[in-house]
Amino acid sequence: MTSAYRTSFPEVEAYMRSCMSDSAHDAEHVYRVLNYALDIAQRDGNADTELLAVACLLHDIGRQEQFADLGVDHAVCGGEKARNWLVGNGYSTGFVDAVKSCIQTHRFRSDAPPQSIEAKILFDADKLDVCGAVGIARTLFYKAHVAEPLYTLTEGGKVSDGASGAEPSFLHEYKFL
Repeated sequence: MTSAYRTSFPEVEAYMRSCMSDSAHDAEHVYRVLNYALDIAQRDGNADTELLAVACLLHDIGRQEQFADLGVDHAVCGGEKARNWLVGNGYSTGFVDAVKSCIQTHRFRSDAPPQSIEAKILFDADKLDVCGAVGIARTLFYKAHVAEPLYTLTEGGKVSDGASGAEPSFLHEYKFL
């Protein structure tokens, strides 16, 4: 599907890079997610690839705020940052709202699932990047950086598979793939 928007990808990319400081969620992660997403979109044929590309490029721009305050959800913060930047750069309300929704639902856990095809593709592409050797290494690095454990124990003293969701851990992250 083609888009009616005229995106300046170098400007979007420059903004994304200005927001990145996390080694586990760096520009290379963003480019891998973008490539996965565009591959999925090509197979699906119904996604607005311009909108999808902008959402992919900006999906982790809220990470600095989350590192500064672990109570901040980088997806919610990133959606707001993307909205503000896109509005300030003349993008239409419909485009801005769609990008913001994709970003805010890309880390869906329970209460706000992705709705649009573009949001669903971004979610899947981001999860694909967690798989494999690079994704596992990224997840381990991130969990160490934020001082979260590799695993948690159940009340009975057994290693939890992460399904309870009560405590963040490496295994909990993979339960939501």
